[in-house]
Amino acid sequence: MNNFSFVNPVKIIFGKDTIKDLTKEIPADSKVLIIYGGGSIKSNGVYDQVTKALTSFEWFEYSGIEANPHYETCMEVVSYIKENNIDYLLAVGGGSVVDATKFIAAAACFEGNDPWDILSKHAKIKAAIPFGVVLTLSATGSEMNAGAVITKSATQDKLAFGSPHVYPKFSILDPEVTYSLPPRQVSNGIADAFVHVIEQYLTYPLRAMIQDKFAEAILTTLTIEGPKALATPNDYDVRANLMWASTWALNGWIGCGVPEDWATHQIGHELTALYGLDHAQTLAIVLPGVMTILKEQKAEKILQLGQEVFGIYNNLSREERIENTIKAVENFFEEIHIKTHLSDYGLNKDSIDKVCSKLQGRGWTLGEKSNITPDIVREILTCRL
Repeated sequence: MNNFSFVNPVKIIFGKDTIKDLTKEIPADSKVLIIYGGGSIKSNGVYDQVTKALTSFEWFEYSGIEANPHYETCMEVVSYIKENNIDYLLAVGGGSVVDATKFIAAAACFEGNDPWDILSKHAKIKAAIPFGVVLTLSATGSEMNAGAVITKSATQDKLAFGSPHVYPKFSILDPEVTYSLPPRQVSNGIADAFVHVIEQYLTYPLRAMIQDKFAEAILTTLTIEGPKALATPNDYDVRANLMWASTWALNGWIGCGVPEDWATHQIGHELTALYGLDHAQTLAIVLPGVMTILKEQKAEKILQLGQEVFGIYNNLSREERIENTIKAVENFFEEIHIKTHLSDYGLNKDSIDKVCSKLQGRGWTLGEKSNITPDIVREILTCRL
């Protein structure tokens, strides 16, 4: 296990009927801005619960955060914050709303000329507006980490940033608010959480037993409870297990002292930015390709994944176990109703060329060993046509 330093300051408030508790977490006399997406929180009762809890505060609202939050929209919110002297933010939604709020919180305090530098140049963040979260979708883990991904629609760039200044002060997780989610969003959330774990686990052995076993427990939970959530959407225990698994998939713990990959996400971001695919759809396309093309590099952890999560044991040859594990991952995505090939979404070789061109322009090499070049990305995507 490698050396590491770990801290996570986010207060989690978990369970039924907990949205009302947010009033205890926000400093008195705060001017609060509620940030949310397309308005589903008004039809599922979350908006009413939030605004009731904020009765004693002066509060404002800003809606319209996209599923892949746009830099341009975020900057409109920054202007609104400055016009109204807002000093506390409340993200009410899924990972996209939380990610947008993180960037907005940092951009509103940014001392440079262009806040896009936070993403494109990793400009230093010295401060951010404090914020809390009311989570409505289990997926990204953004409610308990300090990272975010933002898209600049003008240039079709989708980039990530992170800073200790953008940890939420608190996150409220009530599994009951996820009952009304459309099946597609539920499926996407399950896949996103699954791949978050894989990116921190499926690299090479480092004898980090606690991290490995914890990762395997999260993956097993997702494979068992994911299909149940689609079949019985109002099962509280299923939703609670999924919500907590998604949070732990990316709160930093299972990445302590181990190598991480993130190639699947970085390739997937390009597909989303260029072609508008759901984030989870891109992950379900790319991950089996990464596992196939990098199967020798990742062999030991693929074998471990197969045995510990999918029950693929030594009665088969080594090669058969690897191939069966890759197929098991692909079958899992299909079981939760996410297609796994580029052609399923009308994409072809020309689409691959554009993704590789983008990565070539960035000068990136990806993966836990920084050996996934644009040419390797081409192989990964070609096997997913």
